[in-house]
Amino acid sequence: MNIKNAVLKQLDSVVHSFKTVEEKMADPHIVADANQYSKLAKQYRDMAPIIEAYNRYRGASDEIEEYESLLAGKDEDPELVELAREGLPAAKETAEETFLELQRLLLPKDPLDGKNIILEIRAGTGGEEAGLFAAEMFRAYSRFAETNGWKVNVSSINETGIGGVKEVSAVIEGSDVYSKMKYESGTHRVQRVPQTETQGRVHTSAITVAIMPEAEDVDVEIKESDLRIDRFRSSGAGGQHVNTTDSAVRITHNPTGVVVSCQDERSQIKNREKAMRILRAHLYDLKLREQQDKVAADRRSMVGSGDRSEKIRTYNFPQGRVTDHRIKVTLYQLDHFMNGQMKEMIEACRSSFEAERIKEEFGQA
Repeated sequence: MNIKNAVLKQLDSVVHSFKTVEEKMADPHIVADANQYSKLAKQYRDMAPIIEAYNRYRGASDEIEEYESLLAGKDEDPELVELAREGLPAAKETAEETFLELQRLLLPKDPLDGKNIILEIRAGTGGEEAGLFAAEMFRAYSRFAETNGWKVNVSSINETGIGGVKEVSAVIEGSDVYSKMKYESGTHRVQRVPQTETQGRVHTSAITVAIMPEAEDVDVEIKESDLRIDRFRSSGAGGQHVNTTDSAVRITHNPTGVVVSCQDERSQIKNREKAMRILRAHLYDLKLREQQDKVAADRRSMVGSGDRSEKIRTYNFPQGRVTDHRIKVTLYQLDHFMNGQMKEMIEACRSSFEAERIKEEFGQA
C-alpha cells in the first residue's frame, strides 16, 4: 500500500469516528451527562483540525478533476478552458500542501511536546573561545524564548573571566517548548577568528547542547536514600549575601552518578527545589533514552532525543552561514540567528524529521 492510500484509509476511519462523535453529542441523554459529554467534546476538538484539512483536500481534488475534465474536452467553451488552465496549478498546489498537512495531523502525538524543558549548554573543545560561544548560544536561545513568550529561569551558571560560560543550566517554561526545542540537542560547532587571535586565523570550537523535557513527580521515582546532598558557598552573582552563606546545593544521584547543582537563588530551600527539578529531568531523559534504545538505536534522532555526541550544526562566522548537517540546510542569516531569530531553522528541522516519521507511519505497508 502506498503512502497516499494508507493516509486515505486512515482518514476514512477518522471521518467515521468524527460522525459518530457528532451524533452522540446530539443525544439528549449524553448532553445531560456532563462527564461523558466533556469527553466527547475533547475527542471532537482533537479530530476537528483533521476534518477541516480533509474537507479542504477534497475540495481541491474536486477542482482538479473538474479542471482536467474541461481541458480534456474537445468542444468546451474556450473561456472555460482558459480558466481551467489557469486554475489547475493552484488547485494542485493546494491539494499537495493540504495532503502533507493531513499526514502531519495523523502522526501520533509526541506526549512530551507540551512539556517545559531543561536547557544545558557546555563548552567543549576550543578553550575560552568555546566558552564565549556557549554564552552567545545561551543568549540566542533566551531571545528566541522571549519571542515565543516563554520564561527562562537560570538554575546554575559557571562563568569564565572574559564573558563566556563553561556551563549553564536553565528551565524554560511556556507553551509547547519541548516541541520546538527538542531537535537542538547535540554538538554545535563554531568557525571564526577568536578575539585573541592576532594573525586572523579561523579556529574551530564546539559546545554541547542538551534539551530535556521537564519531568513530573509521577514520571520519575526518586528515593531520598539514593541522594547525597552537599551544601556550599555560592560564587555567582547575587551580592554579598550569596557569597557569605552556604546557600548553593549540589545533589548526587548515587545509582546513576548524575550530579546537578543550583546556586541561582539566595535560599537554600529554593536552590534544592530547582536542583531536584533538574535531577528529575536528567533521570527522565535517561529513562526515555533506554526506551528508545530498545525500540531502535538508529531511530533515536527521528523521535527527537538528539544524540549529544552527534555534530548537528556548524556556525561559520566569516561566511555568515549556519548549516544543519542532519537535514542539509544552510541559511545565510547567521547574525539574525544569533539574535534569536531561529524559527526558520527550527521549522526546517521539524518538517524534515516529521517527513521521516511520515515515511515510517504511512510508508510501504
